[in-house]
Amino acid sequence: MSSSSRHILTAPAWPYANGPRHIGHVSGFALPADMFSRYQRMAGNKVLMVSGTDEHGTPIQVQADKEGVTARELADRYSGIIAEDLHSLGMTYDLFTRTTTRNHYAVVQELFTGLYNNGYIFERTTMGAISPSTGRTLPDRYIEGTCPICGYDGARGDQCDNCGNQLDPIDLINPVSRINGEKPKFVETEHFMLDLPAFTDVLGRYLRGKQGDWRPNVLKFALNLLDDMQPRAISRDLDWGIPIPLDGWRDNPAKRLYVWFDAVAGYFTASVEWARRSGDPEAWRAWWQDPDALSYYFMGKDNIVFHAEIWPAMLLGYSGQGDKGGTPGSRGALNIPTEVVSSEFLTMEGRKFSSSRQVVIYVKDFLERYDVDALRYYVAIAGPENQDTDFTWAEFVRRNNDELVAAWGNLVNRSVNLAAKNFGAIPEAGDLTDADRALLERSRAGFGAVGAELGRSRFKNAITEALDVVRDANRYLSDQAPWKLKDDPARVGSILHTTLQVVDDAKSLLTPFLPNTSQKVFEMLGGEGEWSGMPEIQTVSEEGGPDYRILTGDYATKARWESVPIRPGVPLAKPAPLFKKLDASVVDEELARLEQP
Repeated sequence: MSSSSRHILTAPAWPYANGPRHIGHVSGFALPADMFSRYQRMAGNKVLMVSGTDEHGTPIQVQADKEGVTARELADRYSGIIAEDLHSLGMTYDLFTRTTTRNHYAVVQELFTGLYNNGYIFERTTMGAISPSTGRTLPDRYIEGTCPICGYDGARGDQCDNCGNQLDPIDLINPVSRINGEKPKFVETEHFMLDLPAFTDVLGRYLRGKQGDWRPNVLKFALNLLDDMQPRAISRDLDWGIPIPLDGWRDNPAKRLYVWFDAVAGYFTASVEWARRSGDPEAWRAWWQDPDALSYYFMGKDNIVFHAEIWPAMLLGYSGQGDKGGTPGSRGALNIPTEVVSSEFLTMEGRKFSSSRQVVIYVKDFLERYDVDALRYYVAIAGPENQDTDFTWAEFVRRNNDELVAAWGNLVNRSVNLAAKNFGAIPEAGDLTDADRALLERSRAGFGAVGAELGRSRFKNAITEALDVVRDANRYLSDQAPWKLKDDPARVGSILHTTLQVVDDAKSLLTPFLPNTSQKVFEMLGGEGEWSGMPEIQTVSEEGGPDYRILTGDYATKARWESVPIRPGVPLAKPAPLFKKLDASVVDEELARLEQP
């Protein structure tokens, strides 16, 4: 580990435990976070990547009722399915847990108590929406209507995605329930509110200090929200969730903390759980209290308000740093996010992803038919990093064939094959020419260039730069044409040594994006063991609670963010192709699947 090593928290958004993940989900919160984390580990930093399934709230209860199971049974089922989805994608979580653990309940209640003691949580009588037919509370996000501010037709009860303003369901024009289309009934109810206006000044200073560091669309959205900060309800009339830790409320069976309050707190609660499981219960402090530690939160754009405003406000209030001052809670002052890395939305063949309308492809189904690295590549090169992006099967097939197969796969295959055939091993480098030295220097410089882009979560720029190194190597090999130099084996050896060195470098440059195929190239060139870590699913226990499954792993592997000299004499065999070329018929087959009822 280098002397300049830093503690870096990677915080991918918590997937909601109401169904398997589709590729639209994972293009926003999951794969970018893993690419970032793998790079940071290779660069020598101490990464803690934590998240889990978000399992409380009315939507879970509504779906459980529909399926004739309890909310807990539904959450158990989908938590396991989602963990398998993320495991199959190679997501290197140090801990992927759940919001239904006893640890999560206890630490969320500590955060609530710290905020309450500092005066940032207060009681208020509000008008709550209930379903006339069931008597159940309707969550804000399950109410839609016309925005009273901009007139947008599909505004939700908590926020208008068109103008970005926070809303209250009762203010919507013509509100209806998304569950059954009925008009909600509004009744008086007592709720606890987070005093967001008390953080307007400190959040303003925080966000304005991020100019030039955050993606412009994220920062602009977050700054716009500061203009109209309103107290926000953090409790709900519901029996499925975390009890409110106050006398007179703790045992109330119909009041729970609002799901969004406990979900964003999960980044911290999961860090505490990870530390306990690591054998050092205080280990979380290096990521949450060291002033030099950095934290990066990954999500889709519909989550910006929670991560750029509400979660920082909760952390600041707990630390006693809002308008009302206060003293840090029982665990001490906590760090606020270094960056909120939000992606835009991915659509599919011009349509919004929709499980109910079958406009969807689930991770499991995708990976049954295609390589995981082909999906990871597509998300990096063509994902919704800075703008809404459309996934099309034609583009997926084109990029797989023209870029993965024809550029990277072709370079590996040609160079290893030629060296195996001519020398049976990695050849010695004889006298190098200017062309040899130029390519080697270009390849070494790639680590600085690609690393700089990855460090700023610019995945498209990063993988494009890495592929440019690959293309330069392909061009060099074609120009040098070692197959024409049968009378000069020393020169052939130098050309192939140079090319294989760049293949080895490119394998490292591409590891954050393509860890599975990088492992194969590592082995082709004589590497043994695990090159870049992979997660595993474990079943764990918790005192007083049921067993549950987590994702975790030991990611202290050989992968380093630097050029390492290859070793002449290492035996080489004829390589198997790195990637599968896809037939053009794939496009029609997949489009036909989309049209099936």
